[in-house]
Order: sequence, then C-alpha cells, then structure tokens
Amino acid sequence: MLRLKELRESRHISQKELSSKFGYAQNTLSNWENGNREPDFDTAQKLADFFGVTVDYLLGRTDEIRASSGDILRIPVYGTIPAGIPMEAIEYILDIVEAPADWSRGGKEYFALRVKGDSMSPIYLDGDTIIFMKTPCCDSGKDCCVMVNGSDATFKRVFINERGITLQPLNPAYEPRFFTNEEAAELPVKILGVVKELRRGL
Repeated sequence: MLRLKELRESRHISQKELSSKFGYAQNTLSNWENGNREPDFDTAQKLADFFGVTVDYLLGRTDEIRASSGDILRIPVYGTIPAGIPMEAIEYILDIVEAPADWSRGGKEYFALRVKGDSMSPIYLDGDTIIFMKTPCCDSGKDCCVMVNGSDATFKRVFINERGITLQPLNPAYEPRFFTNEEAAELPVKILGVVKELRRGL
C-alpha cells in the first residue's frame, strides 16, 4: 500500500501544500493516498526523493526506508535563511540532517538552511528546514536559495526570462523583486541551490 499519507503527515504537510508544491490536483493526491490510483514511476520517484525514501518504500513494497547500500549522507544546516527581507544567511551550523547516500550520485552536493519569515508561506513556514542541491543555475519557476549582492541570501521562487530574473515570494503580502540581466551581473544575483526537500518539525 502506498505510504504517501503516512509520510506526508509525519512531516506535518497538508494535502494542499504537497499538491501545490508539485503541481498535482489535490483530488489526484487524495486518490493516491486512498489507494484508488498509483502514481507513475517518474512521479513516484519525485515523491520518494522529496521524502528521502526509496520508491519501493513509498509504494509499500519494502519496509526498508532507504537503500541498504552505502552510508547515510549527513547535511549541515546553516544559520537561518530569511523568507522576507534578505539578510546574512550562513552564521554557523545549527544542526545536521540525514539523507540517503544515493543523493550524492554524480557528485551532487547539498546544504540546508532554516527558514525565517513568512514570505514563502503557505508551502514553506517559519522554522522549516530546507535541503538545497547546490547548483549555480536553475529552470524558471524553481524554489531557490539566491545570493544577492555578494552576501545576502534569500529564499524565493525564481522566474527567468530574456529581460532578467524575478525573485517571487509565494505569500501575496510580499512584493517580488526584479533584476535586469545587467543588474544581476553587477550586484551580483547568484543561484546557490534548488530545493531538494522540505523538512518540518525538526
């Protein structure tokens, strides 16, 4: 039986939050959780990656949460990352979170930061721990840790077009920030990482 509901509730994530995060209809998510339907493999892999488990565990085929081969990957949680006005993000290591060792395949690296503020609510809440995959670039529409002006890190949804880059809060109470390509190069505005996983209640 699909363990999606169990995993979602263990992270204190609502159906609405999860469906919004991945762009699925909420009734589709409900059908998966109720066992009326099963996600295709690619979707199951994305969900398994998000929750830090294997696809077989997600689908109820095994009780092994993570692949037995390899060691656990330990990811440092740095300081706080504002989800409002940008400010210095990395202060010191607050905690260590664990993830499946196979996340590091292909030389991939990760870091984690703690959200401070509510500009990315309702999906990401104050106090959430966000694991980011290190990358200097992203596709438009991704949720990213972005460095502005060399030292200020902020967490926003990033939209990129031929004119420049927009850092978009998810909370409509906050205004987006747009940088032309010239401004982004001069400040600079740099992508540090893309969201890999949300962890709540740590």
